[in-house]
Amino acid sequence: MRALHVPAPGDQPTLGDLPVPEAGEGTVLIRVKAAGLNPLDNILAAGAMSGTIPHEYPLVVGRDASGIVEAVGAGVDHVRVGDQVYGHVLLAPPIQAGTVAEYAVLPAASVEVLPEGLDFVTAAALPLASAAASAAVDALSDTVGAGSVVLVNGASGGVGSYVVQLLAAQRVEVVATGTAADAERLRELGAAKTVDFTAGPVADQILAHYTDGVDALVNLAGNTAEQIPLGAVKKGGVVSFTTMGPDEETLAGAGLVGRKVMARATREVTAPIAAKVADGSMRVSVAEVLDLDHAAEGLATLATGGARGKIVIAL
Repeated sequence: MRALHVPAPGDQPTLGDLPVPEAGEGTVLIRVKAAGLNPLDNILAAGAMSGTIPHEYPLVVGRDASGIVEAVGAGVDHVRVGDQVYGHVLLAPPIQAGTVAEYAVLPAASVEVLPEGLDFVTAAALPLASAAASAAVDALSDTVGAGSVVLVNGASGGVGSYVVQLLAAQRVEVVATGTAADAERLRELGAAKTVDFTAGPVADQILAHYTDGVDALVNLAGNTAEQIPLGAVKKGGVVSFTTMGPDEETLAGAGLVGRKVMARATREVTAPIAAKVADGSMRVSVAEVLDLDHAAEGLATLATGGARGKIVIAL
């Protein structure tokens, strides 16, 4: 099969032929129709997590996919050969299996049948981003509700588009950061106000409109105190974040409560959002669809932070 893979540690992702994987116990083999890219793909391809989780090579790039079931392993009874499904390669050792390939093996815990009305490209954009968004929003559930004001920093990306919609559905007043070119799309997704982060410090722009600060922050961009608009949040506010920072000392100094979230894209987490996308009550922001020959270009776009929504590889 053709697959975008890292041949050996330190190598760049390359398109080449690899053996078709086999379904084992608790896994599902699919013929991939579309694969969604995530920033995590560049991190794993570079071996940046190899000190934490063992990597094996050749390492196939990609974690999200949709396609048609080719085989199921022992113990899998909720999908069968021929089903149209989507799923995610959960983060577990060893890091080697991936989805930007003609075939992929997915853990059964992440695989779900496509609801009627959901196409392959849209489904491939769902798993990791929607799970991260759900976790980030759930982390605020005990302090944020209807009428609260929440800043979403990094709202223009794949995760951000889900966060904006999930919060807006709870009647939260969403303030979303992006560029001027993102503003209309973010408002269509449910943002009450948009902030152009290229026009000046985000915290200053927020405090000009909300003098006491916002109630909470969902941080999806930036890893240092200088990059994250903590000053926009009122004392006692909550910050949920998918990024590396801020650290506890920084948060305490700002009078804030921090909640680091980790996405786990099991079917129990992703299925409710997939159903909402299928019935039209939520939207998936797909910025670009590339073929397999140009998949590496999608990774390069993600590496620059220039993606405005999800990038999907269609096979």
